[in-house]
Amino acid sequence: MSKRVIHWFRRDFRITDNTALAAAVAAAGGDGEVIPVYVMSDWKGIHDWTGAARQEFLCGSLASLGKNLEAIGGRLIVRRGDAVVELERLAAETGAEAFFANRDPDPYGRATEARLATLCQTKGVALSLHKDICIHERDEVLTGQGTVFRVFTPYSKVWFGLPKPAPSPAIKRMKTPEGIPSLPLPQLVDWGLISGPSIPEAGERAARERLKRFLEAAVGLYGDQRDIPSLAGTAQMSQDLRFGLISPRQIYTAAKKREAELAPEGRKSVMKFLTEIVWREFYMQLLWHYPELLEQEFNTTWRGMEWPGLKGHPDAFDRWCGGQTGFPIVDAGMRQLAATGWMHNRVRMIVAMFLTKDLHLDWRLGEAFFMRSLIDGEIASNNGGWQWSAGTGADAAPYFRIQNPWSQTKRYDPEGSYIRTWVRELRGVSKASLLDPPADGRPIAPGYPIPILDHASERDRTLDMFAHHKASLGR
Repeated sequence: MSKRVIHWFRRDFRITDNTALAAAVAAAGGDGEVIPVYVMSDWKGIHDWTGAARQEFLCGSLASLGKNLEAIGGRLIVRRGDAVVELERLAAETGAEAFFANRDPDPYGRATEARLATLCQTKGVALSLHKDICIHERDEVLTGQGTVFRVFTPYSKVWFGLPKPAPSPAIKRMKTPEGIPSLPLPQLVDWGLISGPSIPEAGERAARERLKRFLEAAVGLYGDQRDIPSLAGTAQMSQDLRFGLISPRQIYTAAKKREAELAPEGRKSVMKFLTEIVWREFYMQLLWHYPELLEQEFNTTWRGMEWPGLKGHPDAFDRWCGGQTGFPIVDAGMRQLAATGWMHNRVRMIVAMFLTKDLHLDWRLGEAFFMRSLIDGEIASNNGGWQWSAGTGADAAPYFRIQNPWSQTKRYDPEGSYIRTWVRELRGVSKASLLDPPADGRPIAPGYPIPILDHASERDRTLDMFAHHKASLGR
């Protein structure tokens, strides 16, 4: 009798360099059968951790995956409900002998894996979990004393010094049993959502094409252009990594190959690009070891600190969300997010620090809004970025380092190109009008709000907030 196994797709929607999928095919053997399954969540309507942009990209990714599996003889099975319950049912229906899946670094995913492990022990079914989302995960990058790094730079030095696994080739052949019931591929309506932002093409092929274009055209200038939001100077592949349309091993290997072809300055740019992969894994390792990060500040000094909000402006959060603060670069970022489900990383830092240090609002509000809005919403990176901006996280910007949105505009969008792209009301104003707050207290342009606050005054208030909290602890 041939062997029959289940591969559980979670956030690894590809057939190339998919660690668990390759292991499942190998375990099934030449005459064996692999049952690829995706289990849809059963929530509907508003959800704290995802929104229409990400779910639409998910739908496109699954549609592409289904076609790729069919091309090699497989078939994607779709179920809906509690993942462990549905996997148990599928195993009972098919007589599968083992589950294969790639590990998830976030607390919810780990809890689900633990439940599945308990089920497998009870039912006598094997469970094989694999490293795939990171190049180096969990306890692979540690200090000389075997402890977890809390600062990025020494972590990155050790990370770069470790040997890197090569990507595995695409699966060429797979056999899925006939007659297994499956739901149709998911659509937005399944979650009670409607199409929102204009999103990039989904799928494994599209992800590889994005990487190819970036490495050919932009990676050599990445060091100079990555902070300029009006330029296409970044890879814009964060959503591809989020859904596993491409692996970090594929990106690392391709980037290192391209690095060897470039002049010294270009090679430095490649290293800066790869450092972003390291940041991603740094935040994932921290979340693995400190799951309380999703609820509490990493730096215990700042736990319990009050975030009082902006005096006289109970609508401040809504104005921030809607890009109506009167600070052009902040509003441009929030409107780009609304229109595309994505925001340039430099602008993410600007709008996050504005929410926490100018509006004095809790970073958790911004974190949740980003997770609902971003196509690339990644729990670990999103949390790490927000805590960095708030001054409460690992290796964070000190609380007294407070970005001035006007100065940030002068440095990163001096011509106003990015602002004019996303803030329609400002397309006809001079660049000088975008670089400083209006001196006469009047709007920069008709229909555009005056600044909601004075940055210098709110900066002082932030310093007082942090100092007062620190003093209350006797530190």
